[in-house]
This record gives sequence, structure tokens and C-alpha cells, in this order.
Amino acid sequence: MKILISDNLSDEGVKILEQEKDFEVDLRKKTSAEELLEIIGEYDALIVRSASQVTGEVLEAGSKLQVVGRAGVGVDNIDVTAATRRGVIVMNAPEGNTISAAELTMAHMISLSRNLTQSINLLKTGKWDRTAHVGRELMGKTLGVVGLGRIGAEVVKRSRAFGMKVLVFDPYASEELADRLEVQLCELAEVLEKADLITVHCPLTDGTKHLINDAAFEKMKDGVRILNCARGGIIHEGALQRALESGKVAGAALDVFEEEPAKDHPLLKFDNVFATPHLGATTVEAQQGVAVQIARQVVDALRGRPVQNALNMPAISADLLELIRPYVDLAEKLGQFFVQIARGAISRVNVTYHGEMNDHDVRPITAALLRGILQPILNRPVNYVSAPMIAQERGINLVESKSTAPADFANLITLQSKVGDEEIEVVGTLFGHKEPRIVRINGYHLDAVPNGHMLIVRNSDAPGVIRHISTILADHQINIANMNVGRDVPGGEAVTVVNIDSQLSEEGLADMAALRNIHAIQQVMLG
Repeated sequence: MKILISDNLSDEGVKILEQEKDFEVDLRKKTSAEELLEIIGEYDALIVRSASQVTGEVLEAGSKLQVVGRAGVGVDNIDVTAATRRGVIVMNAPEGNTISAAELTMAHMISLSRNLTQSINLLKTGKWDRTAHVGRELMGKTLGVVGLGRIGAEVVKRSRAFGMKVLVFDPYASEELADRLEVQLCELAEVLEKADLITVHCPLTDGTKHLINDAAFEKMKDGVRILNCARGGIIHEGALQRALESGKVAGAALDVFEEEPAKDHPLLKFDNVFATPHLGATTVEAQQGVAVQIARQVVDALRGRPVQNALNMPAISADLLELIRPYVDLAEKLGQFFVQIARGAISRVNVTYHGEMNDHDVRPITAALLRGILQPILNRPVNYVSAPMIAQERGINLVESKSTAPADFANLITLQSKVGDEEIEVVGTLFGHKEPRIVRINGYHLDAVPNGHMLIVRNSDAPGVIRHISTILADHQINIANMNVGRDVPGGEAVTVVNIDSQLSEEGLADMAALRNIHAIQQVMLG
């Protein structure tokens, strides 16, 4: 397998990849957009930092691409949506540079409060003036933190050590985490109104872009100080400029900008703006940390092992994967079976999990189920990454639930849908925790093996039906691997499921459909 590293990466990460005997590593420290587009089709994996732009066009050209790894936190240089549609795993390395980014934030916070840059510059001009730039202590001040992820949490710990009161806005943070860090969770408006200093540590998304705008600045205290060592664009730069000009903001510390490099940026003309050229991860330790982390993750992804820090698929541990893998396989087969017996387009599927699956994250099982539903009806590959998005695009709504009600089997996956006027139900389980079985079809109880070529026959429960089915198959040189019958009452309606060694021809299907007591017949193929 070929791995392209299109930006500079620490040697420690490169060595991990080169130790894999069947990996070919191509390290290109600077790769232009044109060159990346031209060569990406050769590679199974791509590792980038912030310079390379992994656009939809690049992903479309990467016909062999399985994984894109970002040696760092932010992935705004990667089109994650396009990658998901293509079935490409996108992963980052959020832990390797956490401490470096948090420490840089604290350095900016101290510099901002004590006017260190102005004092240093004044002294270098030969002027010794101890009163020109009087600063403020951090102790006793209220710090507003927007985003309580890894870096935000580390900033909180250090700020608490300085004796600061901390207010946090993060709609996804738990009360337990807040209690552990001794901070107060608030709405954004309260943070803006009460904080003396505000620092942002959230990702750049549609929801956070320009989160700190003119309206936000209006809510802040006069003389507030602002920090952004996260992602450019969270703070509206035009709004910040206006707030600095009006005096609403007493100073700003920025490590990131909306467009980088920011060489002639109007904010750099302000004496009370402290800026660095995106140095959050620029320490020896951080460079090594993110390189090692992303290299190991890419190896795991290409080897088919459980992945960590994947942004477009569930990441699970090896132990959990071992436990749920049989259910993943069962779910995919049930999905294939379900869509092939449905007589028409499916717009909604209700899936119910029962048993030990309920104690774990079932998203990988659901992704496998969707893959099973989609693969037979599409002419393009579908994998566990792309399946949820493709289903959404095609208007297939999957409703997931868990049940603890008494059942015939300890563990069950139930699929239900209405196609036209017909209600469809397929129920599957595992025998011995490893052998997949279909145990109910539309209310008929049976024991069918979901594998290979299968015939699903709806027939009257009458003498001679099984013999006639077998005769037709023999006449067409088709061998029977397994046969199972489910019925409602003796002499009533029945479903016969037949596993056969090869596909039955259209002529054979017509012959069987013409038999007495045969109401309907369908042929499915499970991979």
C-alpha cells in the first residue's frame, strides 16, 4: 500500500509507517494543489497538516484512497462531507498538540494582561519606562471559555491555578466534567456579559463560524480582552476591528486568522493586538506527538483494525469490535435480504435491537445494516463510512430503538418497514454467538441461513409443495443446500426459504411460479 505525506511530518511518524513491510511511503514536504490532484490516484492513504487542501476534487481523483489523516486537530482543510460520500475515513490527531496549544493560550493571556509585547518593544528602542504600559493581574478575574474540549479543559486547569473564576459555554459539556474542573456552565450570552477575558477553543463549523460577531461584542464588558488560539473565523475579524477601534475591546491575542498567512492584515496595525503565526502546535513535543499519533492511526485503518479519532465513522475499541463483529455481519446480511424482498422503494426502516447489543454503541451495527440495504440497489461501492450519508441522500430514514421486552431469543435485530400497502418484517439472531440466522419473516417463524443464493417462496401449506419445488430445481440442475419452512397454522399459509448452490434462471422461476399452491417467489443473493 502506498502512503503519501504531502506536508512536513516529524521523522518519528514517518518511521512508524516505514516499519510496515508492505507500505511504500512517499514524503513530499511541500506539495502544490496541482501536484496533489495529479498524483493522488496512486495512493491508499494521505497524511496532511494544514497546508495541503484536500478538496472534493482531490478526493474524487483519489480512486484508491481509503483514509486521510490530519496530523493535528482542525480539519477545515479537508472536505469531510465529500470524503464520507466517497467512503474515505477522515481522522485527526487531537491529543498530540493539546498541551502546546493550551500553553500558548496562557502565554498570550499573560502577555495580553501585562502588555509584554509593547514593553519589550519600547525597551528595545532604548527607553526604560516602567509606567508606560501598566498591566492587570489574572488573579480574581473572570475568564470566559467557549468550548470545553481537550484544549479548553487544559486552559481551564491552568487558569484555575492563576486564581481565576471560569465560566464556560459548551452545549455538549457535561455537568460532571464542569464539576471536576470547578467551572460553571453558562449560556453564551452570560459568558459574554460577565467575562473579563474571553478565549475560544471550539472547532470551526457552520455553527461556530463568526460566533463572536458585532452582536456578541455589544454584550461584552467595556475593556474586555479576547483570545483566539483555536481556528480562524470563529471571531469575525471585521467585528473585532470595530470593537478595537471603539475601545470596547482593550486588547486581542490571535494565533489564527481566517486567511493565512496574514501578512498585511489590518488587525496587525493595532498596538494592542498580539499575534503569532499559527504556533499552537509548533513545539518539538507537539510535532512528534501528532506525527506518531496519526501514523499509528493510519496503520490501524489500512490494516482493518479499530480506528481512533475518525471524524466520519464510529471509532471503537478492539475488545468491543470483537464482541459486536458477529452482529455487524448479521446486520449487513439482514439489510441485503430485507431490501431484496421489499416490493418497491423503501423510505423508512425501523430497526430494533434486543439483548447484549443494547449495552454498547450500536452505530457500527446500524452502519452495516445501511450498507446491506444500499449495496444491492446501487451501482457504486458502499462502505460503513459512506452508507449513512448515501441513505440520507436517497431519502431512506432509519429509526433506531432498543428493546428490553421478553423475546424468543436472547439477542435479536428486527427490521420493519411499509412498502406500499405491504408491511415487511425480518428478524435475525445469532446461534452460538457466531452463526447468523433469519428466525422470522413477516410473522412466520423459521430457521434460515442468510447466505448465498436464496429463494423465498410464499405458498399454501399443502402436501406435495416441497416435492414440487425440489423437482423444479432438479430439472434446472440446481442443488439444494438447505430448506426451511415457516407456517402460521397447519394447512394455512407458509413461507419456504431455500438455499441453493447457484442462481435459478428466469425460466426456472417461471416454472416454479406456475406450480399449484405457489403464491409468490423471490430470488435474493447475499454476499
